[in-house]
Amino acid sequence: MPVSRRHFLDFLSGAGAVAAAQGLALGAQQKPPVDPGATPQDPRMGTKDAEKYFKYSNVPAKVSLVKGENRRKNIFDALVAIDDQILPGLKTKKYVIIKPNGVDPSRSLISTQLDTVHGILDYLAPRFKGPVVMAECSGVTAKQAVADLGWGAVFAAHKPLNVTFEIPNEDPSRYELLYGIDYDLHPVPIRLAARMLDPDAFLISSAVMKTHNMVVATMTIKNVVLGAPLTPPPGEKRPWGESDKRKFHVGIRQGNYNMYLATRRMMGNWGLGIVDGFEGMEGNGPVSGTPVPHRIALASTDFLAVDRVGLECMGIDAGWPGYLNYCYQGGLGQYNLSKIEVVGAKIADVQRKYRLHADVDRMLEWRGPMQDLPGNLGRRRPPVEEDLSQYA
Repeated sequence: MPVSRRHFLDFLSGAGAVAAAQGLALGAQQKPPVDPGATPQDPRMGTKDAEKYFKYSNVPAKVSLVKGENRRKNIFDALVAIDDQILPGLKTKKYVIIKPNGVDPSRSLISTQLDTVHGILDYLAPRFKGPVVMAECSGVTAKQAVADLGWGAVFAAHKPLNVTFEIPNEDPSRYELLYGIDYDLHPVPIRLAARMLDPDAFLISSAVMKTHNMVVATMTIKNVVLGAPLTPPPGEKRPWGESDKRKFHVGIRQGNYNMYLATRRMMGNWGLGIVDGFEGMEGNGPVSGTPVPHRIALASTDFLAVDRVGLECMGIDAGWPGYLNYCYQGGLGQYNLSKIEVVGAKIADVQRKYRLHADVDRMLEWRGPMQDLPGNLGRRRPPVEEDLSQYA
């Protein structure tokens, strides 16, 4: 259909006004524009028959939410509150893995704190007699990490549990393969540390509540998924591109999808998800943000459910993190707030509006069409009226 110059200019002015309004809102760190088809209970479906095609979980979940002025006690109390949920799984495992969030002593705000681990071990001590392994891929050796972070004193205080620290990438020969996609949507092998997938382990994700520079927010699921890919062994200086962790940083859509694939592959031994929000991070997380004295702790045996409640506590729309919505659609946990029982504090009483990363508008592009793709070559085109006058 022909378009007049006037109609074209009218269209541009209207689109420009909308874009300007959206830009002002984003600049003020307000809510980005939300697709009407995406809600926390029905994200990115595009069809009213979503329940028929996606594997939404109907299993109810329980999440504990504690607020207090002592980090160690908050963690302990959050675990005791769901003791009945934890014990059945814990009793079937030979040992516990605690996956901390970072091992860099110079970045205390973004990392799992000593008191967080104390709280976890306080809970485990009378309930579990097997060994406990703390494991995190890192650029330093396990011996150096323990010394730098002060873990030795923590382990000594809980000696009967036989706690040790391990850097899985010190032995890069022990891995399992995940096949994800790269930026160009080609299959790519990703090495995951074998320790993190051991079926004999009860894995505890000890996460920190933070905003993020690619997926909006990071908590229990991302802590495990991005801590499992092998990086070069400590002491070996290699290009960042040789790190398998780099294979998750391959674009807004691809990165979210690879995290979903990894969750589906890894979650078999996931036992307990913990979110330490005693001091969260807002703004340009997960590294360069600013502290939020939130003073809360969350825990659940359903990692997706605890991350969902965590988003509520941060004042973040649950339809925004792509990887969590994919996990919901794939039936990897409970994400529907109406099917999650929150015990302890009320969400409304602890909720704070976290300032999001400056690039959050770009992160949300995973929700829309891929404008950089060529036309769909397999799509049936409408018939074109042919000018037959030349054959008259």
